[in-house]
Amino acid sequence: MSNTEIRKTEDADLTLMDILNWLKKWWFYYITKWLIIVTLGLVGGLAGVLYAIKQQPEYIARLSFALEEEKSGGGLGGALGLASSLGFDLGTNAGGAFAGANLIELMKSRTLVEKALLNPITVNNKEESLISYYIKFNKLNADWHEKPELKSIDFAPNADRSKFNYYQDSILGVLYLELAGPEKPIYTVAQKDKKVSILTIVVKSTNELFAKSFTEAIAKEVSAFYIETKSKKAKNNVMILEKQVDSIRSELNSAITGVAVASDNTYNLNPALNIKRTPSTKRQVDVQANTAILTQLVVNLEMAKVTLLKETPLIQVIDKPILPLEKKKLGKKKALIVGGLLGGFISLFLLMLWKIWKDFKNKKNGSSYSLAG
Repeated sequence: MSNTEIRKTEDADLTLMDILNWLKKWWFYYITKWLIIVTLGLVGGLAGVLYAIKQQPEYIARLSFALEEEKSGGGLGGALGLASSLGFDLGTNAGGAFAGANLIELMKSRTLVEKALLNPITVNNKEESLISYYIKFNKLNADWHEKPELKSIDFAPNADRSKFNYYQDSILGVLYLELAGPEKPIYTVAQKDKKVSILTIVVKSTNELFAKSFTEAIAKEVSAFYIETKSKKAKNNVMILEKQVDSIRSELNSAITGVAVASDNTYNLNPALNIKRTPSTKRQVDVQANTAILTQLVVNLEMAKVTLLKETPLIQVIDKPILPLEKKKLGKKKALIVGGLLGGFISLFLLMLWKIWKDFKNKKNGSSYSLAG
């Protein structure tokens, strides 16, 4: 082995010994300060227990549902294709706004969250909106009486959102961010697996009744929005076909009556006067034509009704929140351990800073200071 290699080995040994000696000195230094460390650890543990006692429990409401998937129409598909060839759009081509990730974002949209907050809730035999109840139990309106613009603010159940003023809009905006905003939302929607079309709504709140009611309100509003939007074409077609059926049926009844009247007028008519039979013949043609049209319209109407039923509902609820809800709260034992460890680590850190500062001060004054000091 060369001299250079020997020196490198010796330097490495010295460096390792220095580290071990340094750690040993710090260990003995902390041992001399054991009373401070234990005291701060006990203080931290006591603070943790007090926090656990005063902490409000968090209630968790979960609602899981399955998305309705489009199925092939089979024999119905052929009938719908025939109806389309005749110029009837029965509304079977819905947009993709209600599929997968799109639905998740839709459920977290401000429009649906606000609609859910305006749903009614009964508390102590008194009906009020969910947003009013949320403001009340969180004491957000504690100082509103001091502000003239907020003193008369009210959110009635199922109120008309379009008639809200500037301050109501602002309050709804703030609460939306608190409920479903990007930073620590209390309302989330998740899909456990992309291969499984089951979504779960989770609402966390310190108020058990609000967590349950808001979860159910969101599911209700999403379902209503789906029915209104996705089945809009089908509904319109049903209404149009119903009007056409009523109109043709009225014409058919009139034509049948006309045939009867014309037949009465030509009763025992001289066979040489066939011209008198013309009105009756015309009315019979009307009867036959209207009968054929009515038959086709009735078939199309029934297909449109089947299509409308096929479009709803969006949500098949699997599990819904049931009282009492799952409760999450820091236990006293866990708080004692966590608080004690945190207090101990803080004491070690403060003692280290104190030691470094004393060493720096003594070096500056030209004197030495041992780790035991």
